[in-house]
Amino acid sequence: MKWGAIFDWDGVIIDSSTHHEESWERLAAETGHRLPAGHFKRGFGMKNERIIPGLLGWSSDPDEIHRLSLRKEELYREIVREWGIAPLPGVVSWLDRLHDRGIPCAIGSSTHRLNIDTGLSILGFGERFAVVVTAEDVRNGKPDPEVFLTAATRIGVPPEHCVVFEDALVGIEAAHRGGMQVVAVATTNPIDRLETADVAVHRLDELTVDQLASRLASNPERSHERAEATTSLRAKSRAGQPAAS
Repeated sequence: MKWGAIFDWDGVIIDSSTHHEESWERLAAETGHRLPAGHFKRGFGMKNERIIPGLLGWSSDPDEIHRLSLRKEELYREIVREWGIAPLPGVVSWLDRLHDRGIPCAIGSSTHRLNIDTGLSILGFGERFAVVVTAEDVRNGKPDPEVFLTAATRIGVPPEHCVVFEDALVGIEAAHRGGMQVVAVATTNPIDRLETADVAVHRLDELTVDQLASRLASNPERSHERAEATTSLRAKSRAGQPAAS
């Protein structure tokens, strides 16, 4: 059975949490806004367009939200270039295993495209992913599954035959709502908080390709149920309606 691998970026391929947290700190200092306690953990995996008005309460004006979002990402890229970035332990060997078995790989992330392009260039990962779907490619952020559904479509694999690799709780929810199985990586959250995932690991090279292929083949009913839900979610995403919880 052909299956596909869809990776979140931050916290799965790279650990950029300190870079992102620093970019919010610099943006707050630059603009005079206040950052509430615990904001970073609560917003991890969400789009800036949800974080700025919702979690931070900085503005409800769409133009100002857009401006702040772009500036935050500019600061992030400056920090990446200042500090550097590296793949998480186990990432390279896991991507090599998938490549050797001909498994198509995609990135499906709420991160801005320029951020991912910068990271791919620094890491030399440009040829490792057939498809990159970013914040600019979708209307709805996680936990809506649109980013993962778009990635699955672009690599030509049905959602029920895809495995998503995630670290954030909203990402796990998004993948399940899209009809996909999820491997959670314990980077952002401790492994005991990842019980909603199908598999949880500390690092990706704990996995085997045969293990995941077997899981997909042995759970056809669960995949079918999720696939049926996917049809409704796709229609709502196209119509611009919020997905049901």
